[in-house]
Amino acid sequence: MFLVWWLYSVMLGIWVDLDLVQGLGVNWGQMSSHPLPPNDVVKMLKDNGIKKVKLFDADPTTMKALSGTGIDVMVGIPNEKLNKIAHDYATARKWVKQNVTAYLHDGAYVAVGNEPFLTSYNGTFVKDVYPSVKNVQKALDEAGVGGKIKCVVPFNADVYESPSNKPSDGRFRKDIKKSMLEILEYLRTHKSPFVVNIYPFLSLSQSSGFPKEFAFFDGGGKPVRDNGARYSNVFDANYDTLLWALKKAGVPNLDIVIGEVGWPTDGHDFGNSRLAKKFYDGLLKKLASEVGTPLRKGYLEVYLFGLFDEDEKSIAPGDFERHWGIFRYDGKPKFPMDLSGQKSGHQMLKGVEGVKYLEKKWCVLNSDVRNLSRALAEFNYACSQADCTSLGGKRSCDLEMHDRISYAFNDGMGTKVTRDPSKGDCVFRIQIDLLSAAGQRHALSYAYASLLFVTAFFTLF
Repeated sequence: MFLVWWLYSVMLGIWVDLDLVQGLGVNWGQMSSHPLPPNDVVKMLKDNGIKKVKLFDADPTTMKALSGTGIDVMVGIPNEKLNKIAHDYATARKWVKQNVTAYLHDGAYVAVGNEPFLTSYNGTFVKDVYPSVKNVQKALDEAGVGGKIKCVVPFNADVYESPSNKPSDGRFRKDIKKSMLEILEYLRTHKSPFVVNIYPFLSLSQSSGFPKEFAFFDGGGKPVRDNGARYSNVFDANYDTLLWALKKAGVPNLDIVIGEVGWPTDGHDFGNSRLAKKFYDGLLKKLASEVGTPLRKGYLEVYLFGLFDEDEKSIAPGDFERHWGIFRYDGKPKFPMDLSGQKSGHQMLKGVEGVKYLEKKWCVLNSDVRNLSRALAEFNYACSQADCTSLGGKRSCDLEMHDRISYAFNDGMGTKVTRDPSKGDCVFRIQIDLLSAAGQRHALSYAYASLLFVTAFFTLF
């Protein structure tokens, strides 16, 4: 009977969807001036079969939208809150009550900090992480959910290193070794995973001599051999460097979760949808095959980074920071993507439905303006207030100066138009109407986002 139904479905052009890659989740960051309503986002997650999300804070509206949906949540405590949680158990207990047990009861993690040992933080949070882990876990145990909801610490891959760049020389950094050993013992005792963020894109973009194909999964680059293992991509090599570091630290069997991995689509020479699709196609096929890495076979638990573009992220690391989303700012998928890793990869994910936009009007620079000196000053000001990270050579908005100015701002030299001035992949955005979603967001968030939009696009007109 099943065979008859399947043949009938094929003749009608109906395909049976395969399950997602085992252990696949997404990071849902919310550093956006015009955030989408959480209830709508949760519906989109369910429409795409996504059952795991990782959050960087505990926004009440988001937590409420996720509560009772069956979606597993890793909820984060921001780094700046760790000091108080580390030194005051009452604060930890209150945080757990307000942000965890009020919404979640099982199938969850609490992420204590976000890459708190990052070298650029110069040790600011190192002494606070382990005491915070102990206090939060104690609060979870006291609330009766400690067996189902456990603490983890999402680390950047810079917590370990290899002097020779070979995995077998992997070791944890000396400056954090004492704190790492305390945390590793906690993870082992509580059977919690080691969470690490691995970014092949950064390996490629931050090193002029890095072989491009080694960032992907096609096996096109020259392989690296180490202790009998063969590495054809940097993801595997990075992962196994961690395995060697864990072995040397006395915890060789610790589970590992990839907390973040992804590829940006703009803001850098290597940041575009074509390379992002290539990366994700290879990654998802690898995950679906459950081949693992040379040193650890089997399925890998992975959270993709990220869900949406975020126009309020810091661009200190690079303009690409605002373009990690597999969906645009408004919830539309950027490129075809197969989350099962077993099909052609030509199908689009389902986007967020019912998004309401502001009125479709743009302000562009008058075509008769010849002296751009004044306009350039206003352009620079506008880009200091709004998001211009798509502008530039080899980016989605590789425009002539006249069009770049139109993209960025409005002033007395502009004129209103109702015809979309977007050019190819360069989208002149119409922002999300926050009034339509005001009931689902905090008033403060709405006020700030509205102010940013008005400052960047309308005050100069």
